[in-house]
Amino acid sequence: MKISLARFTIAFLALPLSHLAIAQGKADAGSSTIIALETKWNDAYKRADIATMGSLLAEDFVITVEDGSTFSKPGYLAHNGDTTVRVETSEMTDLKVRMHGSVAIVTGAYHEKGMSKGKPYESRDRLTDIWIKTNGAWQVVAAHYSIPVSE
Repeated sequence: MKISLARFTIAFLALPLSHLAIAQGKADAGSSTIIALETKWNDAYKRADIATMGSLLAEDFVITVEDGSTFSKPGYLAHNGDTTVRVETSEMTDLKVRMHGSVAIVTGAYHEKGMSKGKPYESRDRLTDIWIKTNGAWQVVAAHYSIPVSE
């Protein structure tokens, strides 16, 4: 009887841990999906691939950039279609994804370098992107890029 009680106790205590492991596995899979979408968006941005970017952005997408300006989806896509801008470097680092059901919040660092109207530019930012899964597909609904305060 003691062995059966011990087995029951171990099984009872292990049950919540198994749910935690399953939830962690789902979060890891979700995080991997979001990181892949972030990479796809970044690659499309570097190539000025408006069609791919457009497919990743929700219709009500809004982005806030370093100077505080905001762009809707059409404005952001038009801005990225500007032929006077050539992005040479566009890289994200330190990406962290927090999954909340059908919402994913991404934070990280961003470095961009290129030419704009014949003049070189470079920026180093912090980013926050919000993705929502709707009708089985993930789309980014909001993005915020800011310049870290110098130390």
